[in-house]
Amino acid sequence: MTPTEAMAAARVLASAWRRGEHIEALPASCRPMSRADGYAIQDEWPEEVGAPVAGWKIAATSEAGQRHIQVSGPLAGPVFAHRVRGDAAQVSLEHVGMKVAECEVVFRMSGRFAPRGRSFSRDEVMAAIAAVHPGIEIPDSRFRKFEDAGESQLIADCACMNEMLIGAAMPADADRMNALPSLVVRATKGTGEVRDGIGANALGDPVEALVWLVNELVSHGRTLDAGQFVTTGTCLTPIPITGGDTLSVDYGWLGRLSARFD
Repeated sequence: MTPTEAMAAARVLASAWRRGEHIEALPASCRPMSRADGYAIQDEWPEEVGAPVAGWKIAATSEAGQRHIQVSGPLAGPVFAHRVRGDAAQVSLEHVGMKVAECEVVFRMSGRFAPRGRSFSRDEVMAAIAAVHPGIEIPDSRFRKFEDAGESQLIADCACMNEMLIGAAMPADADRMNALPSLVVRATKGTGEVRDGIGANALGDPVEALVWLVNELVSHGRTLDAGQFVTTGTCLTPIPITGGDTLSVDYGWLGRLSARFD
């Protein structure tokens, strides 16, 4: 894929996001054919959106999620600063097609990771974690039938990036990080519906999901900067939401986080 083709694809997708529209597919003239093509298109998004990348997300961290959207493994994508919110934020669903909330573990990074010709180890990545937070993602795709869009187009679509809520920081000591697979997460909707999950639902371990994200980025010539965050995939089955819903999530020692939807 040429830079001109990548820019054209990013312009189509970012424009659809701004307008709250959904498309069937990218034009054949700029449709990605590989993961590398998809990431090349992602790289053009910041200029088209006019906002910096505040962090990174991982999509499809469970086998069920991968089957649902017909991909071979997890996908990485940027999250833009103007779509990051805090606790008790009110989120509009007016133009959101997916209408689900995902409860996630979020890491704030103090170190920078750039391509170096070999992978980063778990110990290297853990040493660069500044803090850990509870998070709620409200994803969406620019594709009307995202389940059929295919891996390369979903990567080009920033791995279904949309809105991100991040709660208060907690210290990232080694004991807590190693206990994250057993972290119990309980989500309660305003209707009284309750769903439970655990940290291990994110690639077996949120820290391992973080390591995967770091190495996915650098293997494609990209950089994760100090100060950025990484949200590591849902700890429980995505929760259907509609306008008027509220969601309160208890992450145990990691804290609580809530959202309102209109």
